[in-house]
Amino acid sequence: MSEAAILALPAPESVANRLSARTAEVEERVREAYAKTLQPRSSAGLALVAVGGFGRCELFPASDVDLLLLVEFENQIPPAREGLSQFLQVLWDGGLRPSHSVHTVADCVTEHEGNAELTISLLDRRLVAGDPAMFQWLDERFRTFADKRAAAVARQLAKLAEARHAKYQNTIYHLEPNIKDTAGGLRDLETVRWLAALQRRGEAPDLESAFNFLAAIRIRLHEIAGRDQNVLSFDAQEALSEQPAALMRDYYRHARQVHRTARRALEAATEQPGNLLGRFHEWRSRLSTPEFTVSRDRVLLRTPKQLPPGLSLFEFAARHDLRLATDTVERLAGFTPQAKWEDWKLLLALPRPSSGLRAMQEAEVLAAALPEWGHIECLVVRDFYHRYTVDEHTLVAIASLESIGDARFAALFEEIDDPALLRFALLLHDIGKGSGHDHIEASLRIARVVLERLGAPEPDRATVEFLVEHHLDLSKAMTSRDLHDRATSRVLAERVGTIERLKMLVMMTYADCSAVNPQAMTPWRVEQLWQVYVLAHQELTRALDAERIHDAAGVLPEQSRFLEGLPTRYLRTHTATQIEAHCELARQLESRAVAIEIAHERSVYRLTLLAHDRPALFASVAGAISSFGLNILKAEAFSNARGIAVDTFVFSDPHRTLDLNPPEVDRLRGIVRRVIEGKQAADKLLRARPKPFVSSRAGRLKPRVAFNNDASEASTLIEIAAEDRPGLLYDLARAISAAGCNIEVVLIDTEAHKALDVFYATADGRKLDSALQDRLKNDLLAACSAS
Repeated sequence: MSEAAILALPAPESVANRLSARTAEVEERVREAYAKTLQPRSSAGLALVAVGGFGRCELFPASDVDLLLLVEFENQIPPAREGLSQFLQVLWDGGLRPSHSVHTVADCVTEHEGNAELTISLLDRRLVAGDPAMFQWLDERFRTFADKRAAAVARQLAKLAEARHAKYQNTIYHLEPNIKDTAGGLRDLETVRWLAALQRRGEAPDLESAFNFLAAIRIRLHEIAGRDQNVLSFDAQEALSEQPAALMRDYYRHARQVHRTARRALEAATEQPGNLLGRFHEWRSRLSTPEFTVSRDRVLLRTPKQLPPGLSLFEFAARHDLRLATDTVERLAGFTPQAKWEDWKLLLALPRPSSGLRAMQEAEVLAAALPEWGHIECLVVRDFYHRYTVDEHTLVAIASLESIGDARFAALFEEIDDPALLRFALLLHDIGKGSGHDHIEASLRIARVVLERLGAPEPDRATVEFLVEHHLDLSKAMTSRDLHDRATSRVLAERVGTIERLKMLVMMTYADCSAVNPQAMTPWRVEQLWQVYVLAHQELTRALDAERIHDAAGVLPEQSRFLEGLPTRYLRTHTATQIEAHCELARQLESRAVAIEIAHERSVYRLTLLAHDRPALFASVAGAISSFGLNILKAEAFSNARGIAVDTFVFSDPHRTLDLNPPEVDRLRGIVRRVIEGKQAADKLLRARPKPFVSSRAGRLKPRVAFNNDASEASTLIEIAAEDRPGLLYDLARAISAAGCNIEVVLIDTEAHKALDVFYATADGRKLDSALQDRLKNDLLAACSAS
């Protein structure tokens, strides 16, 4: 981005003045509107009170104007409605965004379990217009109320903060954070102030520098968007700094300080020795050892001047799922533990080692114990689907193995003999990012240095290095290979070598995918990964035959005729019941041109159709399905010796069109039938579907098309990566068919707006020659770029 395009942050010393100036400007307009509309209707018993950000005199450019209309009695509310409506209309017409409520003084000094926001907003209150006596009455009664109910209000604050933190995965390390609501944001900072006011502790902890930084960003975000936009997106990062990475490191530094301070304030305000939680924490104190003591669920050093050897402190925290006390964190400043390989294994072999690693990260000891970790701390690597910084992604990945939701993978993890090796590999798997080189090669190179320095024995080193080097292999297989082509399972089996390594690599993939973002490990992806495991496991234990089916044994003659000429993988991917169902569909072809079945299976739908094969059959069906706003996840196209195409499409229903409207399933079936019969054009159907919104230019993808004649024994593999859009699969399949190619198998995977499409294709029953590949590549690139 050019220097002229950069919108630098306001100077820290100017932030408070800018906010107060904005507040004063808006306040003047609010008073004028009040004088014109509400004041003539009531000279006494009515007061207009500024609350929230407006009450704090911290009004941002596009923030709501929080107002409380204070009345003495309930019966004053109906007569005031007309004037209130006119008052608000004046503000809206003036370009302001009023957010108002109407309450009596009695309402304001009553504890509202379901409306804690009212009480909290009144912590920042001041009179704007109206009856001063009314406001003074409120002020005096609310002070008394807050003094008596300070503990209850603090608990409400803590509950709201906990829910807000959970919404943002309890971490500050988002790549595109919400400056206001994410943990460590402005709302946390306000929480610290509110708690200080409730407890009458005078000044809140000094967070002026953090406030000025965060507020400066929010000011610019509002100015750029022209609305109350609080997400520091990739685009905004580029607009605010010539060095977005440096900007984000500053953001994480300030957010970490705010979040720590807020967490300490909330803990101090809500933990009381006499309550149930306090008694539990006192019981936890019995966990103390000669080196460590536990107070209120926090670990303290018994001998503060003598720091613990190795990783024993963090092992203790992990073993009992504890956090470090603030005093302990402060005493660890500059501490570099002398940890060897066995210390790391002892920590990482525990059932929940993430608590110990989090404690190391919080105390800034992780980078001291593992200097290479410093390369990825607060590191932002932009793409569509990762939500966290690289270091946070790594810690989330390790923690994901402590709460495995799928029983199959939980059981598989239990079968791993040495989970510490898997966890250490996860700790290093992305440590080469940001180096300017291929991150797998860089991570492997760093892993070798680390393992040698720690004194890891050769077998452990070999396992960790293998996992780091191959940690993306199964993900790539899931998204860009036909899992039922024997060449795929054979390559995977040869690469993995042993069943134990396969189990570890599967669980590493599970953890890595789970940590991309909270929605990344979809039920469909879970099933795909399990299928990878099953097929590779089979290949490691016995040979599989990938030839075409001839004279199928053990089936009825009718089934044998149907199976003749289908790929052997058809038998591996379909049960006897499914094969019988397909035979029944084949019988329908005696009286109709196409037979279609649509079934709902867990989180996806499966459309199976049988028809006499013809050019562009697959493309037409893909277009018809896409025209419904359905997302195709996988598709397969087989053809038997009799020329009957057996095509299967697995798709999700993101808008729940079919779930909520069952008759739509029949309509979809009818449209597919008409498209196949040539009575309706797929391209016309697609025109009504809107394009997906691409949120950031930072991740826009240049189309890529690659051919591989070695990946399959019978077909040419065509890999395509491009920005997803409605009808992309249709256009790609149509281009392949138009080139005279037959589509054998299609694999579809979509990550955010990135489409990864894989076709196995033949021409005249053979692999594609180089000349045909060159021509087809141009056609496919053109299809990727089509609007």
